[in-house]
Amino acid sequence: MNAKKRLAIFQAFHAQNPRPQTELIYRSPFELLLAVILSAQATDKSVNQASHVLFATANTPKKILSLGLQGLREYIKSIGLYNIKAKNIIKTCEILLNQHQGKVPGQRELLEKLPGVGRKTANVILNTIFNQATIAVDTHIFRVSNRIGLATGKTPLVIEKKLLKVIPSTYLKNAHHWLVLHGRYTCLARTPKCSACIIKSLCEYPVKT
Repeated sequence: MNAKKRLAIFQAFHAQNPRPQTELIYRSPFELLLAVILSAQATDKSVNQASHVLFATANTPKKILSLGLQGLREYIKSIGLYNIKAKNIIKTCEILLNQHQGKVPGQRELLEKLPGVGRKTANVILNTIFNQATIAVDTHIFRVSNRIGLATGKTPLVIEKKLLKVIPSTYLKNAHHWLVLHGRYTCLARTPKCSACIIKSLCEYPVKT
């Protein structure tokens, strides 16, 4: 895909949705951190349903720790992999209190040392909270990038590095959210909604529906 097409794609995304946001509901960096940890192999909808109740009771590292492991499990048991996620969240809260004064760090290396936080989660936090031009390549972004020809590769890291190089700098900050939303609602895995796609004429996917 050439630079002219890439620019046109993000101009179209911007025109449709100038200020894209994550669909995870949060009111603080800590709440977003927990929501993103919980969202691994789970839908944003299921996370929001559980976190809404959890955060009403405990929305700081100290309050989460006061619930204890079993207490936290009760709040998130509707979410997949809740046992391991509960353990990771408890350990993360301990680290935040002991090493970061209870605050979410804004450096990748520090974020990735938190249990349950990998590169993708760190990128979401850096992008959404700290306004860094990062791209968290989830299944949606991986699929969309390869399918439309925006950036091709066999691993999320390869896609991430390519996207950071080819996306016009003006749109890089919001590119993550645009691509996620496009993959979630239009460029679906099994049957993409090509007839409703705003970038249909720019997409290089050969088998449009």
